Amino acid sequence: MVGEKITMLHLTLFLAAAGVFIWSGIKPAGYPIWILEVAPAVIGLTIIIVTYSKFRLTTLSYSIIVILSIIMFVGGHYTYSRVPLFNWVKDVMNFDRNHYDRFGHLLKGLSVIVIREILIRKTALTKGFWLAAISLSISLAIAALYEIIEWLFSEISKGGKTAKDFLGNQGDIWDSQWDMSCTFIGSIIALLFLSKLHNKLLERLLLKSK
Repeated sequence: MVGEKITMLHLTLFLAAAGVFIWSGIKPAGYPIWILEVAPAVIGLTIIIVTYSKFRLTTLSYSIIVILSIIMFVGGHYTYSRVPLFNWVKDVMNFDRNHYDRFGHLLKGLSVIVIREILIRKTALTKGFWLAAISLSISLAIAALYEIIEWLFSEISKGGKTAKDFLGNQGDIWDSQWDMSCTFIGSIIALLFLSKLHNKLLERLLLKSK
């Protein structure tokens, strides 16, 4: 079993996520939209903290989870369509929308590495085509599920301000397709560039657990 004590790097990652979470909850654009946007990250972080001693992930996976959580916390604070840095980019590049949501969904493709790790460690899948294909499929399925949840919330709430902020389509009728495509592209890039590093970290972690 992997050592019981939390490593300093992991503690630093968790504290960074906690710090941004606290900041994001201070005078956000609106508390209803803040709760909706940060809830998935809070649930995810809670799960990995609770399971830390029993099922420890690689530092790469923890880093990805924290990065994605911070993306959600920032989006929850400002709403995805009003993040200041990307408003500045919008003005400088003459874009017709704030692209923080597209940037966030591209980075959400990194979650494919976490999915890959769980599949390697908890199923009979081994490194190769099917591992990559199933990891990509799950990543895309999660992205699609999130879009369905956004749509359902909008329908149930009759399209109020919170629902519009949660959808964040900024007038783009193909926003859901763009979001899923960005996640899919991000997942492919993550597998291409991070799989070798992930394999090394996995081998090291599994050796320590023996």
